[in-house]
Amino acid sequence: MSQKKQNYALPILVMILLFGMISFVTNLASPMGDVLKNQFSVPNWMGTLGVFANFIAYACMGIPAGNMLQKYGYKKTALAAVVVGFVGVGIQTLSGVAESFGIYLLGAFVAGFSMCMLNIVVNPMLNKLGGGGNKGNQLIQIGGSFNSLMGTAVIFLTGVFVPSIVDARISQVFPLMFIALGIFALAFVVISLTNIPENAPAAVEKEKSQYGPMSFRHFVLGAIAIFIYVGIEVGIPNVLQKWLQNGGLNVESGAEAIAGTVTATYWLLMLVGRLVGASIGSKVSAKSMLTTVSLVGLVLVACAIFLNPANSVNLPVFKGTSGFGLAEVPVNAALLVLCGLCTSVMWGGIFNLAVEGLGKYTEKASGIFMALVCGGGILPLLQNAIVDFSGSYLASYWVIVVGLVYLLYYALVGSKNVNKNIPTE
Repeated sequence: MSQKKQNYALPILVMILLFGMISFVTNLASPMGDVLKNQFSVPNWMGTLGVFANFIAYACMGIPAGNMLQKYGYKKTALAAVVVGFVGVGIQTLSGVAESFGIYLLGAFVAGFSMCMLNIVVNPMLNKLGGGGNKGNQLIQIGGSFNSLMGTAVIFLTGVFVPSIVDARISQVFPLMFIALGIFALAFVVISLTNIPENAPAAVEKEKSQYGPMSFRHFVLGAIAIFIYVGIEVGIPNVLQKWLQNGGLNVESGAEAIAGTVTATYWLLMLVGRLVGASIGSKVSAKSMLTTVSLVGLVLVACAIFLNPANSVNLPVFKGTSGFGLAEVPVNAALLVLCGLCTSVMWGGIFNLAVEGLGKYTEKASGIFMALVCGGGILPLLQNAIVDFSGSYLASYWVIVVGLVYLLYYALVGSKNVNKNIPTE
């Protein structure tokens, strides 16, 4: 009885802080791609290799990390992830000293291992501490809100530290890397001193079973949805920032700062959306949330593709040396920014729907989920290849349209558990 009354506020807080760290390190890869593109004079698709390396690590580490979670528990897995993250960011910092494209990619790859391991811990733990269902979804949305806040901060700060993308160097982003190293060091201490509840031995015993997470249709389709979703979340702002920096804005100076602010607004709206999602998460089902945002996002992206970029709207931005003010941006950009409200709650909704009813298979399912987060590196790479081939940034958003159509299908049809006869206890 005493365990049931235990206060899990501190473990929840630690998981939410780790959620923020995931976004800080991951989102640093996108603006770093623009720095690499200009410092080493490579095409758009090669500038996206840092993002690709970060996310392809999920494909390599997802299932092993899930097995690690089952064997060693949440706390040891989280501590190992923090150490790996510190090493990864450290390698990226050394790449600035050596001015080496290859060393940076290695650092991004190693950091991706850490982000995968942290995601493996954070998502099932928050869902578990919330008791699953709507409450579990609500906690994931709260964690996602802090994730968005840190994601917004790193994009904005990159624009501040790199005032001219044409003359950018990796060394200019050192302050952000030092911040990341400090966060990892602090997190290691906090996690070490925190009592994180673990699964009972009976829940992780090694027993032979003819079933597994892949036996559930709704989980398989949900794993595909995660692959597509992460690609959508990363691809929208990644290509948007490149477009605005490379002629999408009709300005004589300050394009880099304006592009960075507009892109940061996308992540800021993800924060707003997740706060709203967290506030209504216990009342509105994950299925309803995912259906609504997939449909609205589909309309926004389709309009962004077809509308004339010559039509503009005023958005509040940071103009570099000119400070804050209003700037005219293409209406297409504004519509893509609004997609942040839609992508904000997709992760929690998909995860909640996909693991519902999995019982003892949840931890291993989380590992498979993380392997497919590599979509965040593959879809943006595909988008940038389309940009290089077609010469049109907006044409690349057809990749996003197809992805959103699938997410709508999953919300309406694919998320139904049709395998309730499989024992999960």
